[in-house]
Amino acid sequence: MTTKIRLTKKGRKKLPYYHVVVADSRSPRDGKFIEKIGTYNPLLEKGNKDRFQVIKERAEHWLSAGAIPTERVAILMITLGIKGAEKFKPVFVPKMKKVEEKEAKAEEPKDEEVKA
Repeated sequence: MTTKIRLTKKGRKKLPYYHVVVADSRSPRDGKFIEKIGTYNPLLEKGNKDRFQVIKERAEHWLSAGAIPTERVAILMITLGIKGAEKFKPVFVPKMKKVEEKEAKAEEPKDEEVKA
C-alpha cells in the first residue's frame, strides 16, 4: 500500500480550508484516510502561524515510514522545518517573500518618477 501525505478539501464555496491527511494513494481526494495530521488555511496571511499547522512528530514518522507528500504539502513542510521533507523538494519552489520586503519595495521611488 502506497501512502501519501496530501490535502483534503473542507470548507465551502469561495472559502477553502484543508486538512493534511495520510491516505492510501488510490483513495479519492476527500475519501477515506488513515490519519489526520494537520490543517492548512490558505486565506490567512503568509506570515501567520495558523496558516499551516501540522503535528511534527507524526509527519516525521510517516515520512520515515515511506509516505510521499504532494508538491504543495512538501513545500509547506519545508517551511516548517520538518525533517525528511527536503528530499521531496519539487523542481520549482516559489520564493516566500516577507511582508517587510514588499513594503520596502513599494516605498522606493521608480526610475520614471526620479527623472521627472
